[in-house]
Amino acid sequence: MTMVELTQVSVTYGALKAVKDMNLHLAAGEVLGLFGHNGAGKTTTMKLILGLLRASSGRVCVLGQSPQQADIRAQLGYLPENVAFYPQLTGRETLDHFARLKSANAAQVAALLEQVGLRQAADRRVKTYSKGMRQRLGLAQALLGTPRLLLLDEPTVGLDPIATQDLYQLIQNLRAQGTAVILCSHVLAGVEHFIDRAAIMAEGQLRVVGTLPELRAQVDLPSQIRISAHHAAQQWQQQLREAGYTSKLLNQHSLLIDVHHSERQDLFGLLAARGMTADIEIRQPGMEALYRHFMQNTASKGDEA
Repeated sequence: MTMVELTQVSVTYGALKAVKDMNLHLAAGEVLGLFGHNGAGKTTTMKLILGLLRASSGRVCVLGQSPQQADIRAQLGYLPENVAFYPQLTGRETLDHFARLKSANAAQVAALLEQVGLRQAADRRVKTYSKGMRQRLGLAQALLGTPRLLLLDEPTVGLDPIATQDLYQLIQNLRAQGTAVILCSHVLAGVEHFIDRAAIMAEGQLRVVGTLPELRAQVDLPSQIRISAHHAAQQWQQQLREAGYTSKLLNQHSLLIDVHHSERQDLFGLLAARGMTADIEIRQPGMEALYRHFMQNTASKGDEA
């Protein structure tokens, strides 16, 4: 089932186009990473999907209907970039309050506090919470009512590495249950392991969208080949240099080579021909490298214009 469909959607504020002719779809159980610099249009796009903004033109369809409908909004969960709660309420009272607003089952509250790691702090006032604890409370709020579509704007802000991994594991569990997730983040390191597709925005436009293999195929960025040698890696480095390859010596047994996909077979053929058998690890370009490439390409096109 298509959970979100944007067709030629634009949002205009006077002469400013915050979103320009966007086409995007999201399927059930899919995790979409939405990336871009500040002001790219990511938050505006989320607000369109949530029904908090109306499109100036085009069509926004969520769960097969307009997101303006109350019954559709009730099936959405949202974690904003900057969470704010009543400081005098406890964590439990805060979730009880939001459960009433969303007509969610109050029995969910205790389970969600446990799920986000706030069970022991549930009866403390929110004003005593750290930023990371408030972020986890915001996530629990977003999960009230078992949403079919979850929108997370910078969800890892303030989270320590363990809490971040817990968040991504939660996203994987939701995906397995058929929940669609839109994840907006500036923290790109490692995020490729947890998303199905990436969408990159710049200046209100969707510049590129696709799976990571699709994005890699578009740009042919170099992969890193790590070679673990059984003999002195320095000798291998010399042979590779003579063959025209630049490598970095990691230690006495390991080398790192940057090589484009089109050159990979030639490299492997050279290793085999010279008896340089070894353990080989291929590191594909990650989301950070892909994002940097597409943003630089966008900037170059803007300069040419």
